[in-house]
Amino acid sequence: MVLGKRLRQLRERAGVSFEEAARAIEVTPLTVRRIEKAEVGLRIPYVKELLRAYGVPQAEIDDFVTLAREANRPGWWYKFRDVLPDWFRAYVSLESEASVIRLYEPHYVPGLLQTSEYATALMRIGFPNESTEETARRVALRLKRQDLIAKPDAPVVWAILDETVLRRPVGGVEVMRAQMDRLLEVLELPKVRIQVMRYSVGAHPGAYGPFHHFRFGFSELPDVVYTENLAGSVYYDRPEDVVTYLEVLDRMSVQAEPVARTGDILAELRKEL
Repeated sequence: MVLGKRLRQLRERAGVSFEEAARAIEVTPLTVRRIEKAEVGLRIPYVKELLRAYGVPQAEIDDFVTLAREANRPGWWYKFRDVLPDWFRAYVSLESEASVIRLYEPHYVPGLLQTSEYATALMRIGFPNESTEETARRVALRLKRQDLIAKPDAPVVWAILDETVLRRPVGGVEVMRAQMDRLLEVLELPKVRIQVMRYSVGAHPGAYGPFHHFRFGFSELPDVVYTENLAGSVYYDRPEDVVTYLEVLDRMSVQAEPVARTGDILAELRKEL
């Protein structure tokens, strides 16, 4: 996505139209548009010819091509493609590159913070007809994603959890106790923040369902909001849509319990189990 936007900027700076760029690589103008929107892979011969057509110096072309080759490499999640739905692949990619992830979850502990047993219980509910091996693969993918929050350059993960999340028994008492312990552990990570939205707050602006907001360290990438349903997912990147969700997150962060209270709340709820 970043390289596609840079190609567009270089084309516009050179005063080259879609039609002229398309003639340079013998494709349709639609293909050039799709390249710039990251809807297709970056074919190296196309990239080289486009950059030459835009008057880019050879040294810069070489650097750009190196980045394009990096972008074309499959992500770490490629080996899990058998259990990774097409509509969720973009999510894993965005999550891996984000500098800030803010989210609201009204039903379950977010995937980045789940234990293996908790994730397994959810997978068995969500995919009741799958084999034990397939379930294990899905759980392995979820746990692999969690490497993200332990990295030195980990993103800020700011989660607002409905109190229902912490009280809904998933997998039994022992599983929930271990999950509470896991949440207490991740609170010690410098870039993880968890807030709890208490029942007593009543109705609040995020009650329509879960959503996740991604912000990136690249000026070329807009913020993205992800929502999902039983049939798939929706990704929003229009500023007016993203701002709507950000305003809701800001209002909810004021209504929810302060981050400093989360440890005590988790400890209290754990004692009830």
